[in-house]
Amino acid sequence: MHLTIRRQQIKNMMLPLAMIGGAVFYKWMGYLSFLSPYLIFLMLLITYCKLDFRDFKPKRFHLVLLATQMALAAAVYLLILPLSHKVAEGVFICVFIPTATAAPVITSMLGGSISFVATYSLICNALVAVVGPFVLAEIGDAGDITFLQSAMMIGSKVFPLLILPLAVALALRYLSPKVHSAIKSHQQISFYMWAVSLFIIVGSCVSFTINHWVPSEVWNIVALVFGALGVCLLQFFIGRRIGRRNGDAVSGGQSLGQKNTVLAVWMAMAYMNPIASVAPAAYIAWQNIVNSAQLIRHSKKKV
Repeated sequence: MHLTIRRQQIKNMMLPLAMIGGAVFYKWMGYLSFLSPYLIFLMLLITYCKLDFRDFKPKRFHLVLLATQMALAAAVYLLILPLSHKVAEGVFICVFIPTATAAPVITSMLGGSISFVATYSLICNALVAVVGPFVLAEIGDAGDITFLQSAMMIGSKVFPLLILPLAVALALRYLSPKVHSAIKSHQQISFYMWAVSLFIIVGSCVSFTINHWVPSEVWNIVALVFGALGVCLLQFFIGRRIGRRNGDAVSGGQSLGQKNTVLAVWMAMAYMNPIASVAPAAYIAWQNIVNSAQLIRHSKKKV
């Protein structure tokens, strides 16, 4: 019992230490950032090996969350626009972007429904790939990207990481049941992979913000950073509230709050004023602080 508690205490410390370490050693993240997609792929593969594919289907709950996300994105943009177009763009993209590909991993660690979040992630990413180019061309500053180019770019950045782990997990289930069972029984590996990912993600976030620092835009940058914090907390809160009404607060919170920030930074750089990309970069740190706090709290409840 004492050993179990001790091990749990070490796990609780790993995520804060990973974030602090990433912030301290941000200068070296360029050498490690290439690992992120591979770590996400492996985490998703491990998580999907415990997925019941019969539950992988759209529900009314998905549509409610999707409608809420789109309405909130529009409301945030229209409210901030009279104050600053740059800030409105940056905060808008933090709400509009789809659910993170890694969201099912954190959902699994928190005891939520992997299949629900994976389904929502697919639906949301598909919608943004189709609707995103039109919306962003309308509100953004860049007009030299065609719809087809944009949709293909969004798809290429999202769907390989969503579909391939699912396909491999399904193939292993029927072609190599022993390997599938071995992966399924070692779900705790995802936690340690997440700690490594967190180290890289936070370091990359700090590096990105420092490299894009513009002294003349200091107030816009501050507004973008704290605007990202505001919508991050709001989306987790609203998602959990909607989820609680549907019997799964964790899945609702992760579906709405955990975002594909890498895609968001690219979209902001491609369509908007470059300063706007500070908001999704800051969102990376905020959502991972929220996720770490949730994981620590969940771990303490289990002890």
